[in-house]
Order: sequence, then structure tokens, then C-alpha cells
Amino acid sequence: MDKPKILIVDDEARMRKLVGDFLTLKDFTVVEAEDGEQAVEIFFDQKDIQLIILDVMMPRMDGWDVLRTIRKYSQVPVIMLTARTEENDELNGFGLGADEYIAKPFSPKILVARVEAILRRSGSGTSDVIEVGGINIDKSAHLVRVEGEVVDLSFKEFELLTYFVENQGQALSREKILNNVWNYDYYGDARTIDTHVKKLRSKLGPDGDYIKTVWGMGYKFLPEH
Repeated sequence: MDKPKILIVDDEARMRKLVGDFLTLKDFTVVEAEDGEQAVEIFFDQKDIQLIILDVMMPRMDGWDVLRTIRKYSQVPVIMLTARTEENDELNGFGLGADEYIAKPFSPKILVARVEAILRRSGSGTSDVIEVGGINIDKSAHLVRVEGEVVDLSFKEFELLTYFVENQGQALSREKILNNVWNYDYYGDARTIDTHVKKLRSKLGPDGDYIKTVWGMGYKFLPEH
């Protein structure tokens, strides 16, 4: 089985080496880009990149523009790295389709653990197919159809929808959603979930109404059978 290939994008050679060394020790194949333009070229040239670790502040093309460009064509998981910790930056990253957001300085071991968790969830699963209402979720193919039409969801939106469907009828707190969907103790603003839910509802069309808001707590998935 081929080693998973990770693209590390950072204008600091020291940071690329630090992260790359830890990933290589865990048996990943590492590809590096020193700026945003090079990252886009590498990503579209090499079709087998399974995850991107993407710095925000870079010359020529910053991380936001790289993410926007890639999201037009691919839902490959993206972990954003940044030295900025403003709430708006974090919400902007998730709004553009980032799957994780890690502020510098960070522990390389924690970063690798998050990479492994994302790849384990995106690559795992049997040929499970879940159908509820007009929604069809193929977990093995990572594909969602609504009323027979394929809906383009980000990795995190797919995970969130699957979690809702598998726990339909239950009132789910934001904390519980974060712990189960993000798969680690999240220390940022829980409103991150609200951003993802808003986009998910929009993409599901009328079926987005199945996601009910539980005021003061979180959400409940309640389909019409």
C-alpha cells in the first residue's frame, strides 16, 4: 500500500523541515512548497496528494487564496497554520473550507496526530450507505446525494452531516459535536460549528431544514420520514 502523500506549504524552510521530519517518521510521503503559487502547481500536477498543511501568511499567494483555488476543484482535507489567532481569521478559514486550524507555535506531535485522525476518518469505513429523508450518504465513497443529485461537501461538512444522521433525534450540544466531529479537544470558539451548519443547511437545500437548532445548546437532526 502506498504511503499517504502530504503537501506542506510554508515559506519558512525551518518549519517545513520540522513538520516534514515528524511526518516522515510516521511513514508519510512529504512534498514541500515554499509559496502559494508553487503549492497550487504541485497540487494540480500531482494527483495523489491526500492532505495539505497550509500556512496563511506567504509571499506571491497567501493561504486563503490557495484554499479558495483548491476548493473550486477538490475537497482534499486542509489544515491551516497561522501565527494569527484572531477569531475572524479562524472563522474565515472554516468558511473557506479548511478542515482544521492550528495556531503557531504548536506541537508537531499534535499536528501529526490530527493528520492521522483526518486520514483515518476520510479513508476508513466500509461500504456503508445511509439513507434518510431525501439524503443518501455513501461513507466509503465520501459522497452525498440529495434528492438524487450529488452535493459537493467539504470534508468537515461531510463528517458533520454523517454525525447528525447517525445520531438523529438526539439533542447534540456544541461541545459534544466538537469532541466527536473534530475528534480532539477544541479550544477555539464553538461558533465554528454554527458556521459549518449554516453552509451545510444551504448545500442540502430544503433537506437542510432537518437540522434543527436547539436554542442555548446545539442542534438536532430530525428528518421527515
